[in-house]
Amino acid sequence: MSERLNLLVFSGDYDKALASLILANGAKEMGIDVTMFFAFWGLLVIRDPNKYINENKSIFEKMFSLFTPKKVEKLALSKMNMGGMGQKMLKKMMKEKKKPLLENFLEGARKKDIKFYGCKLSQEVMGFKKEELIPEVEIIEVYDYLKDAMKSDMQLFI
Repeated sequence: MSERLNLLVFSGDYDKALASLILANGAKEMGIDVTMFFAFWGLLVIRDPNKYINENKSIFEKMFSLFTPKKVEKLALSKMNMGGMGQKMLKKMMKEKKKPLLENFLEGARKKDIKFYGCKLSQEVMGFKKEELIPEVEIIEVYDYLKDAMKSDMQLFI
């Protein structure tokens, strides 16, 4: 039986999403099975920047879509965002140190076959259509997430 890591990604903040994907990639490289469950603001991390569906959405769902970032590189920092300047500074420092950006870690996780799950309730409440998320995402109920988490050796909430 292999080791398993389960990450619940609740935050849509750049730095928190970055931390979750660094952990996921690192664990997978160590041979650990990784599942990531994205709920509420965490769904912003797995949005497909090239897909937006406006039809059959309520006014609130349309407003959410308009006022939330479409790309992971547009997510704000959790602290010291300073109107986006803090995020730009962090990305510049990462580039100077030759470190990958959030989008690179997301792409790495996709290539490593890390399992991506989206919370059905969160997806429905926030008005995201399944087709607006990256193709690797499977939408599941909270019960399925909990079953997966209970089989894991480690669960982290980010």
